[in-house]
Amino acid sequence: MSCFCLAAPACWAQQENYLNPALPLDNRVRDLLSKLNLEEKIQQMIYDAPGIPRLHIAAYNWWNEALHGVARSGLATIFPQAIGLAATFDDRLAYEEASAISDEARAMYNASIKKGYHLQYGGLSFWAPNINIFRDPRWGRGQETYGEDPFLTSMIGVAYVKGMQGNDPVHLKVAACAKHFAVHSGPEKLRHEFNVQPSMKDLWETYLPAFRALVNAKVEAVMCAYNSVNGEPCCGNSYLLQEVLRKQWGFKGHILSDCWALSDFYEGHHAVPDAVHAAALALSRGVNLECGETYHFLADAVKQGLVTERQIDSSLSILLRTRFRLGMFDPPGVNPYDKIPESVINSAEHRKLAKTVARESIVLLKNDGVLPLKNDLKKYFVTGPNASSTDVLMGNYYGINNKMVTMLEGLANGIQIGSQMMYTQGIMLDRDNFHPGSGDGGEAKSADATIAILGISGLLEGEEGESIASPFSGDRLDYDIPKNQIDYLRKLKSGNSRPVIAVITGGSPMNLSEVHEIADAVLLVWYPGEEGGNALADILFGKISPSGRLPVTFPKSLDQLPPYEDYAMHGRTYRYMEAEPMYPFGFGLSYARFEYSGIQLSKSNIGHDEPVQVEITVTNRGKISGDEVVQMYLTHEQSGLSEPLFALKGFRRVFLDPGKSTKVRFGLSPDMLALINDEGKAQWVPGRVKISIGGSLPGKRSEALGAAAPAVAYISLKK
Repeated sequence: MSCFCLAAPACWAQQENYLNPALPLDNRVRDLLSKLNLEEKIQQMIYDAPGIPRLHIAAYNWWNEALHGVARSGLATIFPQAIGLAATFDDRLAYEEASAISDEARAMYNASIKKGYHLQYGGLSFWAPNINIFRDPRWGRGQETYGEDPFLTSMIGVAYVKGMQGNDPVHLKVAACAKHFAVHSGPEKLRHEFNVQPSMKDLWETYLPAFRALVNAKVEAVMCAYNSVNGEPCCGNSYLLQEVLRKQWGFKGHILSDCWALSDFYEGHHAVPDAVHAAALALSRGVNLECGETYHFLADAVKQGLVTERQIDSSLSILLRTRFRLGMFDPPGVNPYDKIPESVINSAEHRKLAKTVARESIVLLKNDGVLPLKNDLKKYFVTGPNASSTDVLMGNYYGINNKMVTMLEGLANGIQIGSQMMYTQGIMLDRDNFHPGSGDGGEAKSADATIAILGISGLLEGEEGESIASPFSGDRLDYDIPKNQIDYLRKLKSGNSRPVIAVITGGSPMNLSEVHEIADAVLLVWYPGEEGGNALADILFGKISPSGRLPVTFPKSLDQLPPYEDYAMHGRTYRYMEAEPMYPFGFGLSYARFEYSGIQLSKSNIGHDEPVQVEITVTNRGKISGDEVVQMYLTHEQSGLSEPLFALKGFRRVFLDPGKSTKVRFGLSPDMLALINDEGKAQWVPGRVKISIGGSLPGKRSEALGAAAPAVAYISLKK
């Protein structure tokens, strides 16, 4: 009798149907399900599922993270934080990054299984990406997202999922997860009890499009959020989980709860009296996997007649399909991803890719002609609380790497031998120095250029409980960067005619108005990953031109925004905010100078079933080569539906040498031209639509900051 080794250390006879990879998936799932008793079934629906020795099934912990690299597990490539990836406006690069991450994940898993390890953060089910809309800069977890725009979030998110899950028709490389479903973006401190009441228009125009896009891309899992939506906890929400996700969108994968969200049913939302009823409600609404302990009460729910074992079978069968698709019940070698070698982990190729992502993510916010810097000046002064910090490279949900390149190290790598570089931290991150005579910035007076690494870190923004210096549970209710940093920057520049460059770290918008006023140049580097320092040096010293773009609006102050707890979109994000921002969505400067001209439409008068092709000529009129991020926005004029002021509907990254031109083409499908009405339905609205194509959000503020004027055309939508 032949046998083969499973993820468990034992072997099992091949005549068992659930172990036979030649059989249809549904047959294998039914066979395994028939061999489990009620207690075993319930245990398999909890994130830390135990092994079943009599069936030679290994323990499996579903909880793993890969927001910007395999996290919390071991040595891995650390890519820029998710908001930095969004700043690349490069979905092809997002796919490459996710493919690299999932290769490392598979190699790490294969190595662990050989050793008999079955730890949390060691599996193949990754709870990423976070595709919530970054609707308010106060949200500390906004750094995990792809910004404030549903179209950009959809494009980057879909690419990420496809790269993670692979392209094998039978097996998943890893299982990705779209989170947090839905309408979830703070406040962190209230998330376990907060009830969000979005209008149907806001729900379908802003909060749901990215989730729908990822479901269409066949994401394997969806995580329901902590908060309630319109009176029902998300993980027990009949409209979101049953009507929308399963019925309207036809989602076939598994639904999991955020961690301990089911206990919030009775402790925070008071929707049910106890854990038994919470377990029954979540199961009946479609939650297949719980991160928590409430599903242990499902046996009691069956005894009390709240749910049936048949319901448990139906739910577990969906969950088991994921494990089968991951190849966990196949002989070694059947799954093509078994062959991924350990050499991919933290490989030179992946480090190079991490550097590419970091370079594309860096946003030049101001340049008074001082950049790029020469790398052979006599003396450089590097200073600031984040210059030698590894924390500002990682952001939250981070991995571990043995070659983290800090800003200081990268800048030191970038200068030529013979030049001097001096360094002192100068000041603390968020408080005055204890010694009153320190931090006077005197070293800047003798340097040919001063580079101050300022901003915030995960100590001040992030998830509830992890931002240990935050007084607001990781949120940023104070929009300013720490006052001591502004004071120090003023000292560095006071009486100093030589360049002072401010490099800002962080994962969210912040008040940079004084930084912009004081410094000669301002660069935003986010949390740029293991190669962050080298990427900064490449930009600063002109090895490449900066090309990152803001995936989120930087308001001038919080006074320009509605209250944090208000989820209505009016007045929020570039799509609905009428106040002039500090830095607009899509903004970012370059060392090159781009010009837009010759916009052409395939049709200018169209019906509701006709697509449109749009073409634009982009020319580099500058003296330096560089990437340009071409962006297409729509504005419906006088539709009567309180439509967005602007809506991003296309972006493309192109590289141009000086004097060169290229044509960039976009497609506009009928659904991209439709508007969402007050009932949340897509509606074709006759009228004129303005098409603006340029390198930033159209508007006077973008042009005042140095962005090129966009090219404009109009189309008429017929009845």
